[in-house]
Amino acid sequence: MKILITGASGFIGRQLVALLAPMHQLTLLTRSPEQARKILGTEHQYLASLDQVDDLNAIDAVVNLAGEPIVAKRWSKAQKQLICSSRWNTTAKLSQLIQQSNNPPSVMVSGSAIGFYGRQSEQLLNENSTPHVEFSHEICKTWEQLALSAASEHTRVCIIRIGIVLGQGGALEKMLPPFKLGLGGPIGHGRQGMSWIHVKDLISLIEYLLSTEQCQGLFNATAPNPVSNAEFAKTLGKALNRPAMITTPPLALRLAMGEMSELLTEGQFVYPKRALEAGFKFQYTDLEPALMDIVAR
Repeated sequence: MKILITGASGFIGRQLVALLAPMHQLTLLTRSPEQARKILGTEHQYLASLDQVDDLNAIDAVVNLAGEPIVAKRWSKAQKQLICSSRWNTTAKLSQLIQQSNNPPSVMVSGSAIGFYGRQSEQLLNENSTPHVEFSHEICKTWEQLALSAASEHTRVCIIRIGIVLGQGGALEKMLPPFKLGLGGPIGHGRQGMSWIHVKDLISLIEYLLSTEQCQGLFNATAPNPVSNAEFAKTLGKALNRPAMITTPPLALRLAMGEMSELLTEGQFVYPKRALEAGFKFQYTDLEPALMDIVAR
């Protein structure tokens, strides 16, 4: 297939490019094509902006992973706007290009996040669960609506609500330093949910949705066995052979990170009901083998 990927130079995008490149022709959207060529290779086509194309008639599939990292900076009013616009604008433009194509892509897999559900208690959530309305929900709600507007009898749209992605980089890279020093541990009471997915399973799920014609709509991109924050800390400490007993007070995080600290002090237990029903097989269903695989590298 000829596949257009946005966010190709990000943590997930780089690994997706490596998986798809041997089998498909890739066009990669990135703000810095010259820099991306050094990282991703010279064999791909590159776009600096979607304004360079009038339609997507030459594209068979789209994977939309574009967006400013949620935890890049403290959530000022300007940063919140950047988080939203970086997702919404790219997604709206992709949907517009698909709509005005005579021969549109047959599928778009578009990113979202489990932040759609907002803060939740300890019940297990699936794709039909009622969200708690807050900033993370509002980001994802509009993001998903813009992507779904591309759906037609010619183009199926799959939305992936991505959890905490575990791999070489991303969220785990930020967690590791204190744990390696034996200073890690739960945050607050530790009962908040952490819905995770190994990056290998995430990119495999994206490939599965691209190629499985009956798949469309909403899919939780999380492993089938979410854990509490306390269990996550204990398991990460075990994988590193380090103690993980030091509790981080929520107030300290609030002072350091502001509103963004709620990503760590609140949580959800999310279950990938629709991915499992569609026949997708997770390689890493439990946290300890997933963390062991990553730490071993």
